[in-house]
Amino acid sequence: MQLECKIVYLLLGSNLGDRREIIEDAVSRISGQVGTLISRSAYYETAAWGNEDQPSFLNVAIAVNTSKSAHEVLNEILGIEEVLGRVRIDKWGARLIDIDLILYAGDIINDGERLQVPHPLMQERRFVLVPLAEIAAEVIHPALQQNVLTILSNLKDNLTVTKIS
Repeated sequence: MQLECKIVYLLLGSNLGDRREIIEDAVSRISGQVGTLISRSAYYETAAWGNEDQPSFLNVAIAVNTSKSAHEVLNEILGIEEVLGRVRIDKWGARLIDIDLILYAGDIINDGERLQVPHPLMQERRFVLVPLAEIAAEVIHPALQQNVLTILSNLKDNLTVTKIS
């Protein structure tokens, strides 16, 4: 049975190699494997979060219209990360590509460690909310029942997030 199309919001980040080229490659693969790209933010330069002793990140948020389930989307983005050279060594460590599933329509999914949607830390991270607010300011966080812009305006994270394009 084919699922109805839903909008999924992803955050892409890179702090190694040619960051922009890697992110563009990831966006292209997502468009081919996950669904139709319907919106994307500008690029944002962000200091590393969690483990600060590493290069800064380049981040972009995208919205994709997909007929895939949230678990299928997760499997696709993990596969894309692997193809693009993502190696998982240190939590919050430097990486060629990181693709996070932030929101899947208005769904709340928690199957433990494998998939948690909305992303469990999105409301604490300026580097997620700033690019997301650019493309989805009025989208409601299904657990918090606030839109992205409201969550951003109440954020205590003071990490610098700079729009670069």
